[in-house]
Amino acid sequence: MHEGSRKAIVAAFLANLGISISKFVGFLLTGSAGLAAEAVHSLADTANQGLLFLGGSRASRARDKDHPFGHERERFFWAFIVALVLFSMGGLFAIYEGVSKIRHPHETESMGIAIGILVFAIILEGFSLRTAVKETSHVKPAEMSYWQFIRTSKQPELPTVLLEDVAAQSGLVIALFGVLMAHFTHEPRWDAAGSIAIGVLLVVVAFILGMEMKALLMGETASAQNQKDLLTALHGHRHVKDIIYMHTEHVGPDAILVATKVIFDPQLSAADVSRAIDEAEVQMRTAVPAARFIFIEPDIAR
Repeated sequence: MHEGSRKAIVAAFLANLGISISKFVGFLLTGSAGLAAEAVHSLADTANQGLLFLGGSRASRARDKDHPFGHERERFFWAFIVALVLFSMGGLFAIYEGVSKIRHPHETESMGIAIGILVFAIILEGFSLRTAVKETSHVKPAEMSYWQFIRTSKQPELPTVLLEDVAAQSGLVIALFGVLMAHFTHEPRWDAAGSIAIGVLLVVVAFILGMEMKALLMGETASAQNQKDLLTALHGHRHVKDIIYMHTEHVGPDAILVATKVIFDPQLSAADVSRAIDEAEVQMRTAVPAARFIFIEPDIAR
């Protein structure tokens, strides 16, 4: 796991822990459905940061006979679990809480406390989001949008934290709006509507995150740039005459498997072909360090 990802996760964990405690206290004092939904959401986010750390720890284990390509896909798996937690503990609970309050509306108590806690949470969540954006900017190309980064990144932690923080900050604004409207209109269903809106938002974010992690778990090819660099490095070998095909797959965020069939100089002996393969592998790994597992099959022109 990159240092930037680690910093973003730590910032999100600390912020969400403080926010969840304050929201639960606020819910107990005010009875606000929006605060209840946000409290569970923040608790889920806090647990999610722990799951991301768990994934990073398990992914760092050494290769073994049962996992010859390592354990790095664990990072994808635990990020997928994060999406499930966000969907169930965050989204579905918020919708349930909102529907419950629409059916049985009641005024929010201690309005000043509710507003103060939400403003405090917005400040903390802003700190977490700022950290995630800052760390993302270190690895995201300047010309790439944040949405493109989320869609194309092979690092699951930063996109996950970014999506969570954006959803959390948006949810807090919605909760604050619902609480204020419920207070000034004396209609508690505004608070309930805010809770439902938060739930729908979290379900959408969880779905996006889940689909992205599913694609990585199923095995995505290397980026177009990495594929181009690998082909250029292989074509650049003095004994390579042609490349029949090259297949790539991410077996982890920082590990690419490469399988290729190559036509070498037909004048080479078997020993020379073996040496040429070793040299080609070195050139490819120099061009793309993440290409850890390279399998080159020699062939002849047909």
